[in-house]
Amino acid sequence: MLRGAGGLLLGIALAAFASDPGTVSETEIEKIIASVATTDTERSIIQRRLGGWRELQGAAKNQALAEPEKLKLVNDFIHETPFYCDPVMWCAEDFWSRPVEFLANDGGDCEDFSIAKYFSLKALGVAEEKLRIVYAVYQRGTFTGAHMVLAYYPSPDAEPLILDNINQSVQPASRRPDLIPVFSFNSQGLWGAKEAKGRGQPGEQYRAWSDHWKRVQSGEPVRSVSPEQRKSGECQAIIQRSPWCR
Repeated sequence: MLRGAGGLLLGIALAAFASDPGTVSETEIEKIIASVATTDTERSIIQRRLGGWRELQGAAKNQALAEPEKLKLVNDFIHETPFYCDPVMWCAEDFWSRPVEFLANDGGDCEDFSIAKYFSLKALGVAEEKLRIVYAVYQRGTFTGAHMVLAYYPSPDAEPLILDNINQSVQPASRRPDLIPVFSFNSQGLWGAKEAKGRGQPGEQYRAWSDHWKRVQSGEPVRSVSPEQRKSGECQAIIQRSPWCR
C-alpha cells in the first residue's frame, strides 16, 4: 500500500523477506520493489523507507548511541510514516503488519508503529527485556478506544518511557494519564497490567492478539490491498464501523 501523489496506491506483493522481522537486506528490498511497485513514485517510497530503515540499523554511529538517543532516533524515523486505520490500510478490522510491510506500504496504525519501533530498537542493540508492547485503553475527552504503544524500561523496576504515535514525544508513563494499560508483551512472555514481574501465558481473551503476534514473527510474504478491494462493499462497511477511521 503505497502513498503517492494521488493518495494510496496499492499493489500485490509476492516477495518474501527475512525471517528476522527486524531486518531487511538490499536484495529483499529489490525483490519487494520488483513485486509491488508499478510507478516511479512507488519505487522511490519503498527504497526510501526500507533503505532508510536498513541504514538506520546498520550505521555504526547509531549502534554506539546511548539508549535514550536510540529511542529518539527510532521514534522520529518511524513517525515519518503516516497513520491509516486498519480498515483503510488492510480492509480488516484488525491486522498487525511486520515492520517491512508497514514501511514498504508507507502506512499503518498504532500496533504497526509500536511493532516497528520494538524490532528497530532490538536491531540497534536494546535488550528485549527492556521493551514491551502495551495494549491499553486510550481516553481523551469523550473518546475511549483500544490503543497500543511501546514501553521502554531502563531497569526492571524503573518507570517506563512510552513511545506512542498519538503523543509522539517520548514521555514517562506517569505523564500519560490518558493511557490505561491492560496487558503488555514481547517475544519472551505476556504480563497483566498489575504484574510488576512474572510472566504469564495468553488466556482465551488474548488468543487473537497471540495469533497476530505469531504472524508478525513469521516469514510470510509482504501483504497489500488493491484499490478494487478497498472499494468493495465489505471493505467500506468495515471502514464505516471503525472509530479510528473517522
